[in-house]
Amino acid sequence: MSATNHSSAAKAILYAFLANFAIALAKTWAALLTGSGSMLAEAIHSYADAGNQVLLFFGMRRALRPADREHPLGYGKLAYIWAFVVALLLFSVGGLFSIYEGIHKLTHPEPLTSAWVGLLILAGAVVLEGLSLLGCLREIGKVRGTKSLRNWLTHTRSAELVVILGEDVAAIIGLVLAFCFLGLSAITGDPVFDAMGSVAIGIVLVTVSAFVAARIHSLLVGRSAEPELVALIDEIIAADPAIEGLLNTITLQFGPNVMLAAKLRFMPDLTIAEAVARINMLEVRIKERAPAVRWCFIEPDVTD
Repeated sequence: MSATNHSSAAKAILYAFLANFAIALAKTWAALLTGSGSMLAEAIHSYADAGNQVLLFFGMRRALRPADREHPLGYGKLAYIWAFVVALLLFSVGGLFSIYEGIHKLTHPEPLTSAWVGLLILAGAVVLEGLSLLGCLREIGKVRGTKSLRNWLTHTRSAELVVILGEDVAAIIGLVLAFCFLGLSAITGDPVFDAMGSVAIGIVLVTVSAFVAARIHSLLVGRSAEPELVALIDEIIAADPAIEGLLNTITLQFGPNVMLAAKLRFMPDLTIAEAVARINMLEVRIKERAPAVRWCFIEPDVTD
């Protein structure tokens, strides 16, 4: 993650936290007033999201700790660990609780009161969550450049932005579902619709959390740098007149930083001292043009 990516992720987290905490307080009041299961599920979801943003920011800050003797490649993967924890919390606290609450309301239905209050709160929450989503998309736009959003989602290594985007999308879908099902209950007088809304919200949260977890899982296992960065590294190496061929490159993403290992075939007339000097100059050029590359290991060879 570059400095721009880090700044964008921090801003997206702040937007989401402010929106979710304000919405959670309003939903709690509405849930107590109306007795709505959908509203209670949404309140718990918003509290969980607000807590998740705190965990994301904590993980992002911890990932910036400098390398030490025990962790020579730094703490970058801590960002992925905390993002994965957030996905699990979204699944359990948000999704499973919503499904449980909906099933409980289906088996023990309770009449709704002042449903219009809940509907007003949900409408306002949609606006706030929409602003949070727009803020997140704006920050994503700063780092994805000309790539489509789908392409960016496929290749990005920014775990925090992926999680925030997933939470915002899930939140808006959940709010719309809660509004529709609570409205049906208010119109028909049947609380079963409200309970069904809680179950539907839970299914949405479980689905989104599974998607987010799958994206973070690949980073935890170990993933290469983004394709554009790999292409840039290959271009820099190919432009060196002392290099006869690029045999192999390996990149590995560690949070905001990248480790590069490359095996190169140098011109046969170079001495060892000249090859060492060329390698040192090449490493400097790579780090100048690709600041995310923090560790660079280059091996001269004749075969891969």
